[in-house]
Amino acid sequence: MEALAAFGGVASTSSSLGRFTAKTTGDSYYTQNPISRFSRKPHLSAFPSNSQLFSLNPSHSNVKTLIRRSSTKPGIFLPHLVASLEQIEETYIMVKPDGVQRGFVGEIISRFEKKGFKLKGLKLFQCSKELAEEHYKDLKEKPFFPKLVDYITSGPVVCMAWEGVGVVASARKLIGSTNPLQAEPGTIRGDLAVQTGRNIVHGSDSPENGKREIALWFKEGELVEWTPAQAPWLRE
Repeated sequence: MEALAAFGGVASTSSSLGRFTAKTTGDSYYTQNPISRFSRKPHLSAFPSNSQLFSLNPSHSNVKTLIRRSSTKPGIFLPHLVASLEQIEETYIMVKPDGVQRGFVGEIISRFEKKGFKLKGLKLFQCSKELAEEHYKDLKEKPFFPKLVDYITSGPVVCMAWEGVGVVASARKLIGSTNPLQAEPGTIRGDLAVQTGRNIVHGSDSPENGKREIALWFKEGELVEWTPAQAPWLRE
């Protein structure tokens, strides 16, 4: 029914439907006679004559849409998106006078180290009344405020600055509820304390307060920037 011959990159075919000639040059494909001629015999084609599925004519709307899509800005690569969600935070952790007096400084530091957070600042410090009042200024209207100031200034405290992904929320979980009797076993307060007024440790309650409190308790030059050797084993 049909005969096909190819010479020097030119292919020709003939049939009872008429003569069809095509020429290939490089990556382009041009037809001298429209393929719509074959639409007279629908059983010869798997697609209707007006199908654009295999069309290479850039004037077709589907090609224009593809070009528009490819020319738009690329989307965010998934690892970059994950990295943007994993924000490095800082939190201020303070072992209160009762924690220092009871000898829990080393254990509290150990819990944060084992979790994988980075210690950036550490010092034993005697808090002044002015500093205590500034630190707890949001509680100034509470009836227990004077007693709280007296408590924090009653002995030395240990000031710490910790850094890590999600360190603020994670530190709060490590510390436990404000009331030690409601704190879960395994938390610092749940394991080591029994009363709210002697709950051993303080932790920032937000990333913003973490920055504010670190700036309040540490002077310029007291924080150290360094890279722990275990860092590649903590984060991908």
